[in-house]
Amino acid sequence: MKKFRNIFFYILLIGGFSFLIYLALTAGSELEKGRHIVKLAASSKSSAHQFADGLIKNLTGPLATLLAQIAVIIIAGNIAGWLCKKMGQPRVIGEIFAGIALGPSLVGRFFPAFSHAVFPAASLSSLQFLSQIGLIIFMFVIGMELDLRAIKSKSKDAVVISHASIIIPFTLGIGLAYFIYRSLAPTGVPFFSFGLFMGISMSITAFPVLARICQERGINKTRLGALVITCAAADDITAWCLLTVVIAVVKAGSVMSFVYTALMAIAYVLIMLKGVKPLLKRIYSRNIRPGYVGMPVAMFFLTLIISSYATESIGIHALFGAFMAGIVMPDNITFRGVFVERIKDVALFLLLPLFFVFTGLRTQIGLLNDAYLWGICGITILVAVTGKFVGSASAAKFVGQSWKDSLSIGALMNTRGLVELIVLNIGYDLGVLNKEVFAILVIMALVTTFMTVPILNLLDKIFGKSPSEDELPAELPEGAFISGDR
Repeated sequence: MKKFRNIFFYILLIGGFSFLIYLALTAGSELEKGRHIVKLAASSKSSAHQFADGLIKNLTGPLATLLAQIAVIIIAGNIAGWLCKKMGQPRVIGEIFAGIALGPSLVGRFFPAFSHAVFPAASLSSLQFLSQIGLIIFMFVIGMELDLRAIKSKSKDAVVISHASIIIPFTLGIGLAYFIYRSLAPTGVPFFSFGLFMGISMSITAFPVLARICQERGINKTRLGALVITCAAADDITAWCLLTVVIAVVKAGSVMSFVYTALMAIAYVLIMLKGVKPLLKRIYSRNIRPGYVGMPVAMFFLTLIISSYATESIGIHALFGAFMAGIVMPDNITFRGVFVERIKDVALFLLLPLFFVFTGLRTQIGLLNDAYLWGICGITILVAVTGKFVGSASAAKFVGQSWKDSLSIGALMNTRGLVELIVLNIGYDLGVLNKEVFAILVIMALVTTFMTVPILNLLDKIFGKSPSEDELPAELPEGAFISGDR
């Protein structure tokens, strides 16, 4: 009985209101009298042609184009990442290769129609901004995953190794810039800016990739793993601070402008550490309950947005603001873990692949079309490996590590990955790096990341298992970023 009653009510509801709509439209047509009504011109095309034109217009619209790009990027990135996993390499290698393949180096060269249809030049600005959102969330996650207390507890050896792994390649990078400045630096860019960016591009270690490799090889809970992860974390903080200074110098244009920018940056850091961090801690302690993080989430995301906006306005890039926002989040490890779990998948598997492809669309390997440029590419890779690998390994040996552990630290610190690509894109956007140098440095980032696992495997064959790998450290860095492999 109830079933028939519902059907009767449904028919009465739809039929009655449909009749009222008909009456309203009929009465409304009477209102047209005395008014100049413009009729739309009738199309001479058939209904099928009109439908086809509308479909093409819909498919080439901004939103449809962006959604198609995201679908293609995710499919290509996952396939390439899966293949790299099978080869024992981090996913990021495959995703970077996928990005380059979808760009002008492969698809754009051999399948130009597909490239123009999926990645038209007019749509790249939307793709760039969306990828920047992914980077901001990613840097926020890295900042949250860093445990500064663990870094302090192992600071003696870690600081020596990490700073050696920065200053040595930075110096070599400036030396390389001296020899290629006249032939490859963009016109109008001063050597000071070009040299600083070449130096910082040689100095980067991809902390997330390094931590992921340590986890996959089972050394993240050994003394070697604890030391190298701490070194990479300290390296990450130092490198980002150094990059902030370099960006400020490049953007300032004059000494006094840089001084003002530096003072504002120092004031910003002090406000974040001394003002915002205690405030967020109080908000967390007052609103949090066991297993619940909902109440403060809006405030924490607002902190991320305002912090990124502040550093972008100051002139030291929004990514540093996101990184600092992650650092000042409440120190509760459980809370940080739950909070990161809620946002990492969107950042790592949806938005970051957009950045890889956007980087690939900028990377034109075909521009390296003569022996001189390929020679510079080889020298760049040699300088990068010498500075990072040899510098880190030598410092580790000096502070008392075994030969195997020292060489392992050197190999891991030589890993670059996503963080290097972020730096290169910043340099490209600022006009400090041209297309040729950008392509050379992207190739260097791929080679140095790809070579890490084979070197570690070779060291295992030569030295066997190191005694240090049998011992658990007294205190591990709890904040190591091992939830992704970027």
